[in-house]
Amino acid sequence: MTTAGAPTGTMDTGGAVQVRRPALSARIVRSLTTLPLTILLAAIAVLWLVPTFGLLMTSLMAPDDVAEQGWWNVLAEPSLASLENYREVLSNDSITTALWTTTWIAIGGTVLPILIGALAAYAFAFLDFPGRDWLFIGVVGLLVVPLQMALIPIFSLYNSLGIFDTILSLVLFHTAFALPFAIFLLRNFFVGIPKELLEAARIDGASEMRIFLRVILPLGVPALASLAIFQFLWTWNDLLVALTLGRDTQPITVAIFSQLRQFGSNIEVIAPAAFISLAIPLVVFLAFQRYFVQGLLAGSVK
Repeated sequence: MTTAGAPTGTMDTGGAVQVRRPALSARIVRSLTTLPLTILLAAIAVLWLVPTFGLLMTSLMAPDDVAEQGWWNVLAEPSLASLENYREVLSNDSITTALWTTTWIAIGGTVLPILIGALAAYAFAFLDFPGRDWLFIGVVGLLVVPLQMALIPIFSLYNSLGIFDTILSLVLFHTAFALPFAIFLLRNFFVGIPKELLEAARIDGASEMRIFLRVILPLGVPALASLAIFQFLWTWNDLLVALTLGRDTQPITVAIFSQLRQFGSNIEVIAPAAFISLAIPLVVFLAFQRYFVQGLLAGSVK
């Protein structure tokens, strides 16, 4: 059976396969059917890239030039751009401290839920214990709980425990609300791994932890990387939780918000700091996009 428009092969007398390209009409029809989707994706990309490029150009301009001219004038007059704003921002102790704080929160809030979620997902996927299915239904139910309803109770709890306004408190909060999604995603990925691999490892005398480390984790890299990208982006860009559970412990989003609230027109600080805050998670995404795509497509084709 062949699909319309797909290349077909014929066998010559020598046994070699000759691939026949689809007809020109078939290629034109296929191009026309995919053209609307291509245009839509291109439009979305432009709508996303233009403000990003505008922010970059604004961050390179002097405040007076920003007030008098639009960022697009940099394209006609490259002399308007300089790195002076970035030098000032990177020499600003509050901004650099906020960047390091955000980095530690994002790393901790990504690694911890992935580690705990992977262990829990392995148990839900391959271990039999009383109430397993009901517990998993409870985990799925927690996906619909909004984090806003937990801010005040957690605020009070952190005050009682003496960990309010610390990096640890923010990491624990992000971990708690990331675990339901992490367990759900990884469990559904793990169940697609052939159980024969686990049985063979058990016959060879491997413990459950050794199976988890040597078999499950290597095979689950696409799902783990996809989850890591999502969680890193969510944690890095968080503003609400950091504003509620922090005072002196400020990530970059709170630092930028504070500059906007205090100075209003301090664009030479806000623009470069905002672009740095945008660029770092974008670099992380681009670095792991191969695994991200594999994780999204995992299980779609058997």
